[in-house]
This record gives sequence, C-alpha cells and structure tokens, in this order.
Amino acid sequence: MIPGRLFVISAPSGTGKTTILKRVMGRLAGLAFSVSHTTRIPRAGERDGVEYHFVNQAEFGMMRDNGLFLEWAEVHDNYYGTSRRTIVEQLERGRDVILDIDVQGAAIIRKSSGLAASHIFISPPSLAELEKRLRGRETETEESIQIRLKNARFEMQSAKDYEYVIINDALDEAVRLLAAIILAERAKAHRLPSGRPIELFENS
Repeated sequence: MIPGRLFVISAPSGTGKTTILKRVMGRLAGLAFSVSHTTRIPRAGERDGVEYHFVNQAEFGMMRDNGLFLEWAEVHDNYYGTSRRTIVEQLERGRDVILDIDVQGAAIIRKSSGLAASHIFISPPSLAELEKRLRGRETETEESIQIRLKNARFEMQSAKDYEYVIINDALDEAVRLLAAIILAERAKAHRLPSGRPIELFENS
C-alpha cells in the first residue's frame, strides 16, 4: 500500500485556518485530522477528543518525558503536542493526515521527525487585517490580542521555510488552493483524487 502524506499546516492565530481546514476536509475524501494534546482550557463549543485532547500539566509532562510526542511546543503559555503513534498509524493505512501546528512544531518535524511531509503556511493579508479579525472574535482581552499580534509577526517571518503559502484574503479561494495542493501531492504520488493508489496496466 502507498502510504499517506502528512500535510503540516501553520498559521497565526485568527487567520481563519480552522475554517479553511473544515471546508477542505468536507470536500476531499481520505483525509484524517491529527488531534493534538493541549494543556489550554477548552473554548466554548470545543469537545475533548475532537478539536483537542485536553490534558493537565502533569499528564502532558508524563507523555513528553516518555517520548510519545512527535513534536511539542509551548504557545501562548500553554503546551501542545502531537502523538507520534497516531500519525504513523494513519499514514500506514494510506490516509493523508492534516497536522495543524505552530511554526515551532513544524520546524521540529521538518528537521527531525523522519517523516515526509508537505508544509503549508496560511497567512492573513496583513497584520492590520489580522488585528481586525482577532477583535471581531470578542473573546480576547487587549493583552491577549497584543500577544497574538506579536507572535504573528514572528510566525510570518517563518513563511519562507514552507513549500506553499496561502494568503487568506478570500475564504473560498483559500479553500480551493489548499484542496488543489493536496490533490497535486496525491497525483505526484500516483494516487487518485480520492487518495487511492493508481494501478496502471495491472493485467497487461
């Protein structure tokens, strides 16, 4: 079986990445979403095991110390980590895996994971537009907004390290671009748009 492809996707907070990913996953078959572990408190509407595996500091530390994470990082005073076993099992079953992580985690995977991956950065049109979107949430304190904008400036400097960059200026276009990247990578690996292998001339 041809293994699946890992798609590492990063974006500053407030860029619209979650909305883009949900639409692409609803459009394309054969995609699995990697559910990360985090120590942050769930936001309204988030469910354990769906958006994240919500764990406390002690549980996260135990997993980290036992080498269970493919990567882990501290972001906005919270910890996030990706289960290595979950990723590898999905890839071995031929499923493409969407991994939504920050630039720190993406750098770790790029340098030391041993896994082939496509790295995609989703950027806001500008920092001014990002600030507008963050304020539009009406869930952030002024301090939180300033921290996220400061981090966004740093994260956007890392865009040059990614194979693909998508500017989320128009949501529908950003969704089409991400779907096109996934389909192109499948074709490169001799797989159909569904993700299944292409078996040419099997009986010739």
